[in-house]
This record gives sequence, structure tokens and C-alpha cells, in this order.
Amino acid sequence: MSDYILTYTKTIFYPLKPRIEDIKIEDIAHSLAQMARANGHFKHFYSVAQHSVNCYLEAKNLNYSKQIQLGCLLHDASEAYISDLTRPVKRNIPDYITMEERLQKLIYKKFGLEDVSDKDLLLVQEIDDVLLHYEFEELMGVSIYDNNPATVLKHDVSQKDIKEVKEQFLSCFNSLYFK
Repeated sequence: MSDYILTYTKTIFYPLKPRIEDIKIEDIAHSLAQMARANGHFKHFYSVAQHSVNCYLEAKNLNYSKQIQLGCLLHDASEAYISDLTRPVKRNIPDYITMEERLQKLIYKKFGLEDVSDKDLLLVQEIDDVLLHYEFEELMGVSIYDNNPATVLKHDVSQKDIKEVKEQFLSCFNSLYFK
């Protein structure tokens, strides 16, 4: 077996030894647009890319910096290369967490977020958690947090065409990325 994956752009990518030059926004957008949130258990297909766009829109509506907005858009980008695990499983596999964090930092570096502060990363995580709660309420009719965190916006969690979501993700990225 090989130590690499072949991406949408036909890039040879080594998940265990990632190289910054192999990270491509087209691969991230394409993969995340086809990847289901909640391990596919929502009532309809809702992609990681659509979730990421909604996180970006929430940060934008809160007037957070462009750096935080981009961090929100890209916070799950590592999943394009190594997939995701459900939270209960992930927290019991420390090697996966280490690999995910290393790759996510490299992705942030690739797109100019290498100096993002811990405070800003905390804001990105808070928005991710708020959207997770919102998605479960809207798509499953259940509350997963005791404190019921509220979003600023009413987000679109309808089932969308994969190509449309991919294009929206890339459009958001292009509006933020100025490097």
C-alpha cells in the first residue's frame, strides 16, 4: 500500500508527512463539499463545506477580523486529507488528534494564518460549537448543549447541490485570501 492519497487535482498528498506545497484550496473545497456532517446522520445531506461557509458567515456577521473569518472557513480543512472522526471516538485516539492538529497548522500556514493567536482560535472553536448546536437543533430537533448557545444568523442548512456549495466555499475563500 502507498503512503499517499491522490487528490481531486491529482496531487500526490502524504497525510502522515504533509508538504505545504501539496495543499490546494481546490482539493479542500471539492472534498469538504462531498463530506457529510454528523457522520451522515442528519435528516438530509449537509456537507462540511456548507458548515464551514456558515461558520464564516457567523464570524463575518459578528464583525470578527478577516483572519478569524478565514480561520472559520478553513477550521475543518484537514478533513479533506485525513477525513474526520466523531468527537467521542476522536478524543480517544491521541495519535489522530496529533496528526490532525499538525496538518491543520500547516493548512493555516499555507493560507497566511500561521500567526493566528490562541484567543482567535478559541473564537473559531466557539463558532464551530455554536453551529454544531444550531445544526443539531435544525436538522435533528435536539439540543446537544445545556446552555443552548445562539447563533447571530439564521443559517441555511437546507440540502444543497455539491457543486453550488463548492463554488460558495471558493467564493468565500477568494473574498478573504489576499496573499
